[in-house]
Amino acid sequence: MQPPLSLSGRPALEVALATARGAGELVKGRFHTAKEVSYKDNASLVTDVDLLAERFIRDALASEFPDISYLGEELGATGNPGGLRWIVDPVDGTRNYAANVPHFAVSIALAYGPDVLLGVTHDPMRDETFQAAKGQGAFLNGRPVSVSRRASVAQCIVGFDIGGMDARALSALKMVQSLWPGMQSMRVMGSSCLGLAYAAAGRVDIYFHHTLAPWDVAAGLVMVEEAGGQVVDRKSRGPASLDSTGLVASSPQLLQEFLRLTREQEWYTVQ
Repeated sequence: MQPPLSLSGRPALEVALATARGAGELVKGRFHTAKEVSYKDNASLVTDVDLLAERFIRDALASEFPDISYLGEELGATGNPGGLRWIVDPVDGTRNYAANVPHFAVSIALAYGPDVLLGVTHDPMRDETFQAAKGQGAFLNGRPVSVSRRASVAQCIVGFDIGGMDARALSALKMVQSLWPGMQSMRVMGSSCLGLAYAAAGRVDIYFHHTLAPWDVAAGLVMVEEAGGQVVDRKSRGPASLDSTGLVASSPQLLQEFLRLTREQEWYTVQ
């Protein structure tokens, strides 16, 4: 499906890019200020800036596309999830943001039912914008990007995140330990949206994470695929989707080797 034009006649990707950058300026402008931090029921953080940024995004998108449904991390869902739907994370990497660590992103995707049509991940502190649209390739600040071309896991930088400290987190650490020293290095990213964007751009060769929601993965799914990569679901090891709560992303070649090397790890099955 082709995304519709906005009320002002602009393509959906153009609106998403402008909105992500606008929200990024808002978030960046408050980076060095005192933030009001609260905790959700799942113990994850939210700041007043998360809420401010999401209201900005929701209002900007609604003004151009009033008939498109919406799903955001902080403000919830409206409309029909089976039709066109914006999927938004206003500040992915809130723990970093709250601690004044400059590694976080604004993420906006447009999906039609289960299919992600386009995605934007904007890093306001580095002024880097990753974007992709189905069938049109993946780009970083307007330049094409592709997943890693490394030949083996032994040559790789592996990026990952562990979420809260639970059985899945411990199993993720064990899986990384099982590969060491059989890889070049590892990175805890602190932002799944940037982790997937970095995988799409070949900055990390492999990225994996669990405890994910649709707004964590939506933009990254189309980005990695348009960059020539694959994303697989943690449990089924088939293609990942918006419903995937855990995933692995890389080039097809590296992904197969990674899955083979780690196939006995409990990370794939732990609840």
